[in-house]
Amino acid sequence: QVQLVESGGGLVQAGGSLRLACAASGRTVNNWAMGWFRQAPGKERELVATITSVESITNYADSVKGRFTISRDNAKNTVFLQMNNLKPEDTAVYYCNRFPAPVNWGQGTQVTVSS
Repeated sequence: QVQLVESGGGLVQAGGSLRLACAASGRTVNNWAMGWFRQAPGKERELVATITSVESITNYADSVKGRFTISRDNAKNTVFLQMNNLKPEDTAVYYCNRFPAPVNWGQGTQVTVSS
């Protein structure tokens, strides 16, 4: 069973940047398409970005397009999310998981953007 551990969150001012990492263990995720998701207080979990397994083709939600970049390092079994020009509405707990069929969820990493 795969374990997904997200890290890199924190408190940042609007306009700032953070880089999230998702380290997988227990099995390789290199043959999975992966996604970053987020859940803000009182809202449902939403998909933020995806990346395919082999060609690393990426897709983004309109709300983050041009500001966020998803990438992966298959040698390290890790997926990243570079977040630039952060806005208060980006405040949420961020998770990574297989896409489109999520497996067990990790704890997530909290991102808080102050105005």
